[in-house]
Amino acid sequence: MSNIGSYDQRIKGFSWSIAEKELDYQQDGDINIGWYCSDRICRQGKGDKLALIWQGATGNEKRYTYNDVRRASNTIAKYLVDLGIHPGDRVCLFMDKIPELYIGLVGILKSGAVAQPLFSAFGDEALLLRLKDAQTSAIITQRKHAGKVRNILSQLPCLEHVIIVDYDGKKPLQEREKAFSLEDMPPVEDFESYPAKAETHSMLHYTSGTTGQPKGVKHVHDSLVSQYLTTKWVLDLRDDDIYWCTADPGWVTGTSYGVIGPWSLGVTQCVTDIGFSADNWYAFIEKQRITVWYSAPTAIRSLMKAGDEVVKKYDLSSLRHLVSVGEPLNPEAVVWSQKVYGKPFHDSYWQTETGSIMISNYPGMEIKPGSMGKPFPGITAAILDPINYEPISEPGVVGLIAFQPDWPARMRTYWNNEATFQNKFRNGWYLPGDRGRLDKDGYFWFVGRDDDIINTAGHLVSPFEVESALLEHPAVAESAVVAKPDEINMEVVKAFVALKPGFAASDDLELNIMNFIRKKLSPLAMPQEIEFVDSLPKTRSGKIMRRLLHAREWGEAIGDTSTLEDNE
Repeated sequence: MSNIGSYDQRIKGFSWSIAEKELDYQQDGDINIGWYCSDRICRQGKGDKLALIWQGATGNEKRYTYNDVRRASNTIAKYLVDLGIHPGDRVCLFMDKIPELYIGLVGILKSGAVAQPLFSAFGDEALLLRLKDAQTSAIITQRKHAGKVRNILSQLPCLEHVIIVDYDGKKPLQEREKAFSLEDMPPVEDFESYPAKAETHSMLHYTSGTTGQPKGVKHVHDSLVSQYLTTKWVLDLRDDDIYWCTADPGWVTGTSYGVIGPWSLGVTQCVTDIGFSADNWYAFIEKQRITVWYSAPTAIRSLMKAGDEVVKKYDLSSLRHLVSVGEPLNPEAVVWSQKVYGKPFHDSYWQTETGSIMISNYPGMEIKPGSMGKPFPGITAAILDPINYEPISEPGVVGLIAFQPDWPARMRTYWNNEATFQNKFRNGWYLPGDRGRLDKDGYFWFVGRDDDIINTAGHLVSPFEVESALLEHPAVAESAVVAKPDEINMEVVKAFVALKPGFAASDDLELNIMNFIRKKLSPLAMPQEIEFVDSLPKTRSGKIMRRLLHAREWGEAIGDTSTLEDNE
């Protein structure tokens, strides 16, 4: 029996007090996320239970119990307070997926400071933009990334402390730099966590910038309530699970469900810093006996590209529940995972701004491949008319995906950008910026970003629908669809396609693909052109950046590319 049980029963009379009661949290009481993810678990008698199993790039392994996490996070918290970091100060985490990144997040929150995780592959300019906007007080980083900080330090008068966690003494520390080592410092047994309240600022996440400049998303400690319960009911985490979230904590999935969710439940999680390959990932699942796996469509499609045979080399029988996040999961990926793993990936929908999962497919519920699923209990979701912002009740009609406030993990504002935050609301609804439709059974179906929708001769075409049809062709590894200018129809559909190994671009293959998808799409949705490419532009979090392809077709400025996968 899954944690959520009957979905229909759960949505009846739902209250977030379910989570508050399980967390022993009283309204108006203290709710420091860091304390809940470490000290509370130890007080439950689980101090000796493994919290983190970490595997480095060379295969080396470190293991941390909840007592280890509690003491190490205390050590970090006290160190920050002794430096003069005040409650509300922003402290940036700029590291690879090493243990200090995960434990550091807990320590920052315990100190009362605001955690600002940033993806370690960012270049100088991307880092500068975010640190300057946040007026960050301290950054915790590694030797390999310290050079990026030094390059921009003169432009960051607010950045008082550059903390290097792996300083080896071979080169002298430079301006504002400090050496810090969890292994060398005496562990702090007792630390009184900052008495955070529900609305105390906890996290400052920067959006990936797929549209325009990245924005700082302000979250509060009350987000724990949403993150705890969605982790339990959507990811179905149980006390004996071994959990793997593949997302980097530089992105919101890696914090909400790669740190806070599992550790607030007292679950053992695994992290690997080894590079992606089908063999590497399958070997990791086999070695650690992973039971619950939370990954991204980009990774799943890459595993599909690697083929079915490689799966047979490994014992993946430990897996019991698979969930996807980050962008829409194509139907073909759901069907494929059922075939090769014996279990389907359950798609989940949310974004940095919502802070927690909003719509999902749940354990025990029928999956319709390609569907986002149904709203999480306590979440009121709808498809709105884009003109009058009223809910559309008729199945199949495309409109704006919308959520009715409120839920605990919702962002409280955009940092230094309240006007843009207020612009996310219409007629009492929060608009995440996506279009979708409902079917007769109440399942939501993603159509595309509101600014991605292609209007050809007055007919709306979903890029996702066309991309999904393309992915069903045996030669297609990845696809992206955008609008292309057209004198007659204003705009038409153009597809960019990356091929699987063993296939070569040719006019014959283009015709073959066209004929293949003609049976699946309406004439208006058919691509008027297919361009073969070696790879598609993606953010470092794995989202395809259609914006760049669209800008190229229309001769527009491409805007911020700091989060582009291959951009340094």
